[in-house]
Amino acid sequence: MRLHTLRLQAFGPFAGTHTVDFDALSADGLFLLHGDTGAGKSTIFAAICFALYGKPPGDRDLLLRSHHAPPGLLTEVTLEVTLAGRRLRIHRIPAQKRPKRSGQGETDQKPETRLSEWAVDANGQGHWEPSSKSHQEAAAEITDLLGMSRDQFCQVVLLPQNEFTKFLHADAHGRRELLGKLFRTGRFSFIERWLNDHSRTTEKNRDAARADVLRLVERIHQAAGDDLTTESTAPTPDDPHTLTDPARAWARDLIRASQADHDKALQAANTAKEKLGHQQSLEAAARELHQQQATYNRAQQQLDLLQVQAPHHDALVQRRDQARRAQQVAPQLHAADTAADDHTRAQNVERTAREHLQPAHADLDAGQLETAEQQARAQAAVLTALIPEEDTVRQLTADLKRTDAERQAFADQQRTAQDWLEEEPTRRRTLEARRETARKAEEEGRRHQAALDILKVRLEAAKRRDAHLAKITQAEQHLADAQTATGQAGQAYLTIRRRRTEGMAAELAANLTDGTPCPVCGSCTHPAPAAPQDGQPTRQDEQDAEALHEQAKATQDAAAAALHKLREQAATATGEAGDTPLADLQTQHKTLTAELTDALARAADQGTVQEELLALDSEHTAMTQQHSTATAGLSARNASYDTLTQQLTELTAKLAAARGTHPTVAAHADELTRTADRLKEAAEASHHLTTATQTLTHRTTHAAKDQGFDTLALAQQALLSDEELHTIEEEITQWREARAAHTTVLENPALQHAAAQPPADLDAATAARAAADDQHAEAAAAASAAHTRNQALTALAAELETAIQRLKPLEQAHSTARHLAELVTGNSTSARVRMQLEAYVLAARLEEVVTAANTRLHIMSEGRYTLSHSDHQAARGARSGLGLQITDSWTGRPRKTDTLSGGESFFASLSLALGLADVVTHEAGGNPLDTLFIDEGFGTLDEDTLHKVLDVLDSLRAHDRTVGVISHIPELRRRITHRLHVRKDPTGSTLAHLTETAE
Repeated sequence: MRLHTLRLQAFGPFAGTHTVDFDALSADGLFLLHGDTGAGKSTIFAAICFALYGKPPGDRDLLLRSHHAPPGLLTEVTLEVTLAGRRLRIHRIPAQKRPKRSGQGETDQKPETRLSEWAVDANGQGHWEPSSKSHQEAAAEITDLLGMSRDQFCQVVLLPQNEFTKFLHADAHGRRELLGKLFRTGRFSFIERWLNDHSRTTEKNRDAARADVLRLVERIHQAAGDDLTTESTAPTPDDPHTLTDPARAWARDLIRASQADHDKALQAANTAKEKLGHQQSLEAAARELHQQQATYNRAQQQLDLLQVQAPHHDALVQRRDQARRAQQVAPQLHAADTAADDHTRAQNVERTAREHLQPAHADLDAGQLETAEQQARAQAAVLTALIPEEDTVRQLTADLKRTDAERQAFADQQRTAQDWLEEEPTRRRTLEARRETARKAEEEGRRHQAALDILKVRLEAAKRRDAHLAKITQAEQHLADAQTATGQAGQAYLTIRRRRTEGMAAELAANLTDGTPCPVCGSCTHPAPAAPQDGQPTRQDEQDAEALHEQAKATQDAAAAALHKLREQAATATGEAGDTPLADLQTQHKTLTAELTDALARAADQGTVQEELLALDSEHTAMTQQHSTATAGLSARNASYDTLTQQLTELTAKLAAARGTHPTVAAHADELTRTADRLKEAAEASHHLTTATQTLTHRTTHAAKDQGFDTLALAQQALLSDEELHTIEEEITQWREARAAHTTVLENPALQHAAAQPPADLDAATAARAAADDQHAEAAAAASAAHTRNQALTALAAELETAIQRLKPLEQAHSTARHLAELVTGNSTSARVRMQLEAYVLAARLEEVVTAANTRLHIMSEGRYTLSHSDHQAARGARSGLGLQITDSWTGRPRKTDTLSGGESFFASLSLALGLADVVTHEAGGNPLDTLFIDEGFGTLDEDTLHKVLDVLDSLRAHDRTVGVISHIPELRRRITHRLHVRKDPTGSTLAHLTETAE
């Protein structure tokens, strides 16, 4: 990778557009990037990384948009670079806010990527040919050409010394993190994780299979019980070896013992069954005799009981006959009951109606009640006609309240307007005085502004004057240095030319070959050609010296021209500014600016005062109008208030007489209406009671004596309902049928024969049968349990056999997986060191890095120090494989890297960084990295060591590499000719390409 040009626009601290010409900077193969802290040195590398990968270095979000840039200037980065022999131009625009093309406000600018490649057509004309506008396609193509990720690129192209010092002193874990990212050894870590996961999976499967075996063993224990004994020992979880073949033998012994127990229980069950059959036959005969005797005895008892109930049966027959005769007079009984109910209801209604009457009406008869009703309704009609007058009173009251409120409002408006008109002259005088003060301040501000404009011109000229005077001293020194360099270059050129002329014979002799004529003498034989002296200059050396001399003269002429121009500019600025010191002019400017600010602040009140005066005039007109309107309105409302008061007084007195003790006239009218309704209801109830009394008397004067009853009351007592009569009939029939049935039972010959025998002993027969039944059930249960246990043990033994067959291969698989997992993680007891697989691969890479680093370290330390990789066992069981130690040739003994001094740590870490860059480049496919950046760290070196380090960097140039050094060390500015100076400014940072040995 070789950088050509980098163009920044509104990027980071750079507000404008800046171009970095790396071809010019790399002319000597070494350039310096320096500037103040925070100026933007690291932004140059961030822009390169953003152009290549679309993201700045690191994981943090870097603010790409410059705060100093104008709104209309887009943030852009363009990089021209050669990758794998192809010259590309990469143009990127990040996402950002930009002004709208039409209208106000901002809009979103989408990110853009344009990739172009330099191509030559058939006519030999070169041009940029667009390659891609896709972010993904451009990123894929650039990554393929570079052969490394963004993290790798940032690590090997920018060599931050503080990080490699940490790497030098870090433990194995810290080195593993960095090397793992650079060499992408995550696949080996994946293998470790996979093997660990596989080991855990096989262990889980093995443990599950063991658990299945143990679970079956436990079930076999439960199924077998405590009474079965075997010669084999039962398997236990404490000894996994007993879970396979020993478990199989133990289960087979249990099955044999269970089968023998089952045969014995089955024989006992058959014997108990025969005994139970005999006892069941004896119990059946005793139960039949007992049943016949009990049937005969119950029939005799029931017949005796029926004979006792004979008088009750006769009474039921007599009651049934009376009820049948009472049914003949049922219609007359129903009519009398209906009349009695109507009379009772009429009495209740009449009594309830009189309870709601007033005491004066409680004793009136029906006619008197009707007369009182008519009088109450007449009075209610008179009061109803007066009800609308109450609404009139309420309306008059509301009008009177509203009129009084309007009177009060007009009075307040009249008083407010009067008070404002009395205060208005004083406010007007105050505002006119403020207006005059603001007018005088405005005139004063104009005078200050004119003086300030003149002072600004002088101040700018004074700044240019002092700047040019300061630059003149530097330019004079620059010219003197250039003159010295020109003299030295000329002397060197003359010396080389003289020495080449003196050794020209040897130079010609170098091109002689036998058989070819000599260009001087023409001879084809060359018996004694001249030999070159040590350090003999060549033609190329002479041409290079001449070119350096011409370049030095050009530099001297440019310095003289620049000095002349500075002197002219200083004279012009002095003519404009005078001899007044810049500090005095700045003091005057500050004082005058403060006075102008004060005057403008006071003058700003003029507009406010004018607006307040106009508002005062408008308010004066409004208040005058308000005072007149309020005075007229107050007079009209006073007259209306007096009229409404008189009307309300007269109507209130009239309604008070009509209300009486009631709250309203309507309430009095409603009360009279309710009284009339109650009188009407009482009169109607009195008429209805008279009618009901006459009907009851008529229906109770006739009695039905044809059926043999003296009174209706006796007939009513004898009368039964159809259900009651039916119940009596059923009871009579049941008594007669029961007596006939029991008589038939007692006449049965078999029952009479059984009654003549001794009583049957059913309890003894039942007890004997129950004992035989219990004995049989116990024997059958024992046989069934033995059969069930035998079947269960057989089935469980088959399951155990299957589980054991599944467990054996799982045991073997887990043993193999665990061994491999422990091997790749460094935990195997057979491993010499505790080194993981990824660490093993990284250790090989670290050996390559150390070999490459020692090439530079040998030069920088003058052969004293040599780095070496160590995979010795780490202390306290820590991981091994990524150890580093350094051997001091002065003592011949290795020591820890953290014992190096600051300078020694610097060049050791620089050697590691350069070695790592070489190895990563080779690992990435061998694409050369022609440009490297080296960050700070040179300040820890003494002068001799610094020269050795720079010699190593010079050796990188010999391999066609360009090295950019980022440092503040003044010595590097003297040693490195081409420099990129980053200057920071309140308006944004700028870039300057310097080619002199001093600023």
